[in-house]
Amino acid sequence: MNAKIVDQHVECYVRSLLPEHTGLLKVLEQFAKLHNVPIIHPEIAQYMSVLLEIAKPTRILEIGTAIGYSASVFASHMKRGHIDTIELNAIMAEKARETFEDLNKSVPEVSLSIHLGDAKDVIKTLEGPYDMIFIDAAKGHYQTFFETAYDLLSKNGIIVSDNVLYKGMVATDDYIVKRKITIVKRMRKYLEFITTHPNLETTVLTMGDGLAISYKKGILNE
Repeated sequence: MNAKIVDQHVECYVRSLLPEHTGLLKVLEQFAKLHNVPIIHPEIAQYMSVLLEIAKPTRILEIGTAIGYSASVFASHMKRGHIDTIELNAIMAEKARETFEDLNKSVPEVSLSIHLGDAKDVIKTLEGPYDMIFIDAAKGHYQTFFETAYDLLSKNGIIVSDNVLYKGMVATDDYIVKRKITIVKRMRKYLEFITTHPNLETTVLTMGDGLAISYKKGILNE
């Protein structure tokens, strides 16, 4: 299913402008394509690369590891620091561990810890603060992930939520697939929550499958 977020000609043109990855990132892209593993879109990877260079986070929490692709993008643009990443699927987590072993050879100043389990439970065992939280897991649980992790985010920290327009279905009922109605309703609720939250400044970008960037101005319920 096409994402229906950006005109295909525009998307292809934008992607043609992106630098081509080499090394581990290229290998992971090929693996993901061969095994049909979803990873962040090329333009999202480039956006995150630029954001990391600007924000310069040293501690990141990622919710949804998969094969470790996005965490590898993050680590590649950190001079030093630590990434905690959470994955529910044991097979994916094992692949990510292999990824991080290879990654450590090129970015030894960035350590990565993968936590196997349900993010709602794992988050409660972690210690902040984190400069950035990246949410890319079960789409119907974004608000739960957010509310559980929010207090671990440093003041002036950033939360990035991927796939928030979900194939365009979040924007219009015209695109909704019946079996996805619950996910769409929950994502709409989540977007309303983060765009009206008094302690956040949030923007929603029409790139990839939709990306929300939230800047923390204060403390929840302050």
